[in-house]
Amino acid sequence: MIDVNRRLFLAGAAGTAVAAQAQAAGLATPAAATAAPVPVNPLVRNRADAQVFRHTDGWYYLTGSVPEYDRLVLRRSRTIAGLATAQERVLWRHEKTGPMSGFLWAPEIHLFQGKWVMYFAAGPSGGGEDVFRIRTYAIVCDGPDPMTGNWKVLGKFESPFDGFNLDSTIFEHRGVSYFCWAEREPGIDTNSNLYLAPLKTPLTLGAKAVRLTVPTLDWEIRGFKVAEAPAVLARNGRLFMTYSASATDDRYSLGMLTARDDANIMDAKSWVKSPQPVFVSSEVTSVYGPGHNSFTVDEQGRDVLVYHGRDYKAIKGDPLFDPNRHTRVQRIYYREDGTPDFGIPVGNGPVPDRFSPVGAADSFLMHEGDRVTVGKGPIPASQFRAVPSAGGAVMLVPVDAPDKCLIAGTDGTVRLAPIAKDRQFAMRSGFLRQSVGKDEVRFALAGRPGQYLLYRGGKILVGVQDRAFPPSTNFKVS
Repeated sequence: MIDVNRRLFLAGAAGTAVAAQAQAAGLATPAAATAAPVPVNPLVRNRADAQVFRHTDGWYYLTGSVPEYDRLVLRRSRTIAGLATAQERVLWRHEKTGPMSGFLWAPEIHLFQGKWVMYFAAGPSGGGEDVFRIRTYAIVCDGPDPMTGNWKVLGKFESPFDGFNLDSTIFEHRGVSYFCWAEREPGIDTNSNLYLAPLKTPLTLGAKAVRLTVPTLDWEIRGFKVAEAPAVLARNGRLFMTYSASATDDRYSLGMLTARDDANIMDAKSWVKSPQPVFVSSEVTSVYGPGHNSFTVDEQGRDVLVYHGRDYKAIKGDPLFDPNRHTRVQRIYYREDGTPDFGIPVGNGPVPDRFSPVGAADSFLMHEGDRVTVGKGPIPASQFRAVPSAGGAVMLVPVDAPDKCLIAGTDGTVRLAPIAKDRQFAMRSGFLRQSVGKDEVRFALAGRPGQYLLYRGGKILVGVQDRAFPPSTNFKVS
């Protein structure tokens, strides 16, 4: 069945021309949608410290800090893309006085011991330094549906030091629930370190906590000495714990600790710190300060990185009070050694894909400068965004060259060229994406009926499908 994305329509002469060509090729009839909608970044504006939680009932839940820091919110959707427009419920507001009357930061929702619990950090109101007397608290839902149940304060997390602490998360490993959080420890000259302990009740530790890491590397101490916002991804026989470091402006970035799955994770020596940050700001895609992440899976079960970032670098005043940290998502890929490669923040627009020609396993459509090829290389060079073009077609735009797209030459060659807004360019760069099997697609050139993007003889071309080698037009999507 041909799956033509009819959402992507650009009016005008070019659009009419390409639509006519598509109809002549028999590609213009819309088919019933079978795939989940593609998320568009930023997914949710003005929601920092983003967490997306996929429950076993299939619902995606999203929470995060609001710019006013005065309330805890939650929304849900059957798809990740649907979170963008899902109705948001206010679960709880800060109190009028007392230790939870000021800023509310970094909520996370979890299902623990059969109850919905939302952890958050709070401080008192009144101004001055006292508003940063931040501690961790939790609210709990009285029913099975967090969107309709009543929420009330469960209590305060009694940390080992009763110091500045925040960014609590839960993960399960080998049948044990663990609590991980950031805290300032007396006697250590940092703003926050990371700590880990098994969890007995939602607010009670089951054993003495261990300090996992202290920010000491150059990229961890820019502006502030910070290790915060831990998140755990269990894959490929290891636990990968990402965390955020440095000030919350464009210097904010993700670091990572790694432990073997069979290691004693309560031994700090089991965790190895990556010497360099694993995810940083990108001038190319104009995403700054990526951080405070979580992990989820998309509707096809593929791993997804959730994080916040700004669209600009320059900030007036305190970065914490700049409201434009937006929730963003992108897929995670893995190196041959099984470690995650987050690439770069992919920028605004539809979440990109990677395309591997059928018959060329572990090789991807990619570019080297303006040359388009198939091979192995940096993740960003092999991620292509489907950007709306004319007549229901899309342009294939690499995330690390957002001002260019694939274009077909008159001789069938394919290269990157600067995006132009004219009829001839639309005819040569507009592709109609067709689903041809599970996780497989092909691309028909909308301006040339019967011609497709081909992988043949080790090269990427545009031409007529070879009946002897039909898979040459098919690409696996990842």
